[in-house]
Amino acid sequence: MQPNYLANWVQSLFNALGDEVKGKSLGLGGDGRYYGKEAAQIIIKLAAGNGFKKVVVGQDALMATPAASALIRRRHLYGGLIMSASHNPGGPENDFGIKFNYTAGEPAPERITDKIFGETSKVATLNMADIPDVDLSKVGVTKFGEFEVEVVDPVADYLAQLKEVFDFALLKKFLSRKDFSMVFDAMHAVTGPYAKRILVEELGAPASAVLNGVPSPDFNGGHPDPNLTYAEELVKIMWADKAPAFGAASDGDGDRNMILGHKFFVNPSDSVALIAANAQACIPYFKSGLKGVARSMPTSGALDRVAEALKVPFFETPTGWKFFGNLMDAGKCSVCGEESFGTGGDHIREKDGMFAVLAWLSILAFHNKDVPEGGKLVTVADVCTQHWKKYGRNFFSRYDYEECSSADADKMVAHVRDVIAKSKPGDKIGEFTLATADDFEYTDPIDGSKASKQGLRFVFTDGSRIIFRLSGTGSSGATIRMYIEQYTADPAKLMLDAQVALGPIIKVALELSQLQKFTGRERPTVIT
Repeated sequence: MQPNYLANWVQSLFNALGDEVKGKSLGLGGDGRYYGKEAAQIIIKLAAGNGFKKVVVGQDALMATPAASALIRRRHLYGGLIMSASHNPGGPENDFGIKFNYTAGEPAPERITDKIFGETSKVATLNMADIPDVDLSKVGVTKFGEFEVEVVDPVADYLAQLKEVFDFALLKKFLSRKDFSMVFDAMHAVTGPYAKRILVEELGAPASAVLNGVPSPDFNGGHPDPNLTYAEELVKIMWADKAPAFGAASDGDGDRNMILGHKFFVNPSDSVALIAANAQACIPYFKSGLKGVARSMPTSGALDRVAEALKVPFFETPTGWKFFGNLMDAGKCSVCGEESFGTGGDHIREKDGMFAVLAWLSILAFHNKDVPEGGKLVTVADVCTQHWKKYGRNFFSRYDYEECSSADADKMVAHVRDVIAKSKPGDKIGEFTLATADDFEYTDPIDGSKASKQGLRFVFTDGSRIIFRLSGTGSSGATIRMYIEQYTADPAKLMLDAQVALGPIIKVALELSQLQKFTGRERPTVIT
């Protein structure tokens, strides 16, 4: 909000893109957080001054991230700016961010983000058009000479895209069952209007099925991150004795999701595996089969086992949706996901919270198609249990230590790097035997680009893994993420609580990293 701070960054972006923006159309919208409407007016003036011919902006400056990707792709826009800080809190003392998505609707590649960063150190002139603010509350076109602003319904293009993926008639029939109920928590964020239009108006769910459905500039003082800690209200509803059959939540900008059954949490790593395993049978868009699947490196190996069974290509990428986009553009990936509550398909180039919700509803509809109303419904827990019986279970947990001192976090990482340097295959760490320890590197199979230092990994001979990463999406301190995974095919162990099953390897991870010593933290902020 400091004078010209935002303008300097946007100008740096336009400088980085150069003459190719001339005469092009730009998408614009955000998650409804504090300062979004003011920021939109600044961006529109800069777009006009830098040679864009048109800005297509969501009504009231709203546009969920997956909807922005759909808008760019369906309207063949040059790209789009998304005003969001994802799942981080909003308000004058909290976070605001801007993301640039490129011509296929994908997050900007590193060659562009690196250039933007370079331009921020030398930007000297703001090319800002002298035009009045645009009324963003009304759908329609406003012209200023050769330049125009079109305010659009932020749901329409996205809804059209989803109708090409899912069988809306089947979903509507399923949601009309008197023995099925659901709740969707929009967390006072951008997906409220989307849930009302899609789940209520299109699919016939009752209005009461949408919780916290009005976007708030500070997310009603909450943290719009759909996990068991921050979506506490939804968790309480789903763990009550007379809970709905299905629960879901999405985050600030609508690209993340959490799926729940009655007293049952679906780990995101399992969720993407289950969607991939069921996609061909349950989702019309995938009826010809999957081109391939992909997951981020920290995500559990549950998806790997599905890929092997389906005999489709599998890719392990660094964290970041842009890595999936290259695979999708090359026709090598249909379904992908990250353990950080991100799931998506190649219908757009972003992770997509509502896609995951509709995918799960499609799976439930398919598995219940022969169950008469009033009969015993196949539940979320049933679907997961059947999957584990077939593929085995990858127990998985993530420990987040938020807002640690950056210096302390760096010391811990240096210590873990030192442990890796001194480790060799065959070493015993606790009761586990080391297969390999490294810092994950990735060579993109499409363009050959390399990404290094993507996560510190300890992989054991039984397939168990311990991974450490620092996350940089917050604006204060560092978040240390510790990922733990262990596989079992033992039918007697499939239904164990994940924290119980992972107890021994969690102990090894904490001892190996000396995380508590370096950070002074006795326990994590969030456990997934």
